[in-house]
Formats: sequence, C-alpha cells, structure tokens
Amino acid sequence: MKPIPVKEIAPAHSQQTNTGRFSIRSLEQVLNGHDMLHELHRHNFFFILALEKGKGIHEIDFVRYEVRDHSLFILRPGQVHRLELKADSTGFLLEFDSAFYQPSDRISNRRWKAATGKSHCEVEKSRFRRLHTALANMLQEYNSKQEGYTEAIKANLDLFFIEYLRQSHNPNGSISGESNYTQDRFEDLMRLLESHIGSIKSVSEYAALLNLSIYQLNSITKTSVGKTVSELINEQIVLEAKRYLLASSSQVKEIADQLGYEDPSYFVRFFKKQTGYSPEAFRKNAK
Repeated sequence: MKPIPVKEIAPAHSQQTNTGRFSIRSLEQVLNGHDMLHELHRHNFFFILALEKGKGIHEIDFVRYEVRDHSLFILRPGQVHRLELKADSTGFLLEFDSAFYQPSDRISNRRWKAATGKSHCEVEKSRFRRLHTALANMLQEYNSKQEGYTEAIKANLDLFFIEYLRQSHNPNGSISGESNYTQDRFEDLMRLLESHIGSIKSVSEYAALLNLSIYQLNSITKTSVGKTVSELINEQIVLEAKRYLLASSSQVKEIADQLGYEDPSYFVRFFKKQTGYSPEAFRKNAK
C-alpha cells in the first residue's frame, strides 16, 4: 500500500516546546517572491492559512475554493489538500499539533471543534482586521520568545477562534443548551468517522461508541445536516477512497483492503453506486 504523502511540521520552521510544536510565518517569508504549488498531500498537524491578500486555488478534500483577499482556511490532521498561491499573496501560515493547543474546558473545546469543522471562510475587510491583530500578536510573540510567550500565543489562538466563528451566517444568534448538545454529539461522530472508517461501518457501533441509541444518533445527524448516519458513513468511505485514489498510486485492491473490504469487487460496486464512476475511471478522469 503506497500511502498518501504526509507532511510534518518542518523543524527549521517550528518551535518545539514541552507542550507540543508550533509555527507561524508571514506568507511573504514562506513565498519569498515565488509562486507556491503543493500537490495533494496530508498533514499530521493543524494548518491555518489566513490571506490578507491572495490569489490562487485551494482544494480541500476535493472541494475547490478560489483564494481571495480576506479568506481563511483551516485543515485538520488527515485532510487532503492541494494549494496554489501567487507570489504576491500576503497573510499568515500557522502550523501546530494537538499537543500544543487542545482546549480542555467545555466551552473552549466546543468552539475549537466548531472552528476546525469549518474549512473555509471569507470575511469583510473590516472584520479581517480583528483576525489580523490576533495573528500579528502571535507572530510577534513567536519571534521574540519572551517569558510566557507560549501562553500568550495560546491566548491569541483563543481570540482568533472566537472571531473566526463570529463570521458565521448568524453571528449574533443565541445557541440553546439543546443545540449545543446536538452540535457536540454530531462533531464527535464526525471525528469517529474520520478515525475509524476503515474498521467500523455499522450505525449501531458508532451509536454505542457515543452511548446513544440508533434513533438518537439519526435524530442528531438529521437535525445537524439533514442526513442519516448511514449516509454520512457512506460519504466518509467515498471521501477516504478518493483521497487514496488521487493522492497515492495504490492499486484499487490495496485501497479496498485499507478501507476494510475483503472483496475488492464489492468495494468497486459500492464506489460506482455512490459516485457514478468506477475507482479507476474516477482516478483517470480527475487527472
């Protein structure tokens, strides 16, 4: 099985602390006057791209976004992406692992999950300034490394995610305790799907992992995204299959095995039913 290329935080660009690894750089430093082209790959860390000014293309899990001024992108570990940036783009690039930043209190953790579940956001220029302030403060703390700088960076990350989520369609809307619970459970399910889809494909098993009944879990997913748990399971299988088909040269039977299918022909039929293409046709047509 030939794996999807996985990038780690480069030691030359990051600071290793007792609580994990963190890096922040200006895009001017990263690009150094040259266009950027990163082919499909994964990260094993969180990745934040904040564009004050920018042009290019960013594909995240095969969804294509135009890079524009005042746009932001957040990737979780494991997501596949492809990035093109023009040399004159400006902004910030952050990279850090969960050992460095992982909120422990309930409210901050809910905010963190919601933010990392929103891969792309475009904001007005006036609102980008508030995000820019938090990012610039992190860069200054990172470069100066004065006493307590890691705590200052984490505090600014908190502020960044608060403002990032305010860019939602209803930033002033109140959230009830019931909807908070539904959102929490839905995000827990999505993370379980990301980490266990190769071995678990049963609705009942995911419900058991979340200490919910099948009825309760289906109610949560229908309320959140209008889909059943089975539909979300199928979508995650297809997404992971696409990741391997386009970001690796693995054979279809190897991908089927990686996704937990003992019979490759069954996997091929499932993929074609879901997408309209055989795995090989999808790989050929996407290139």
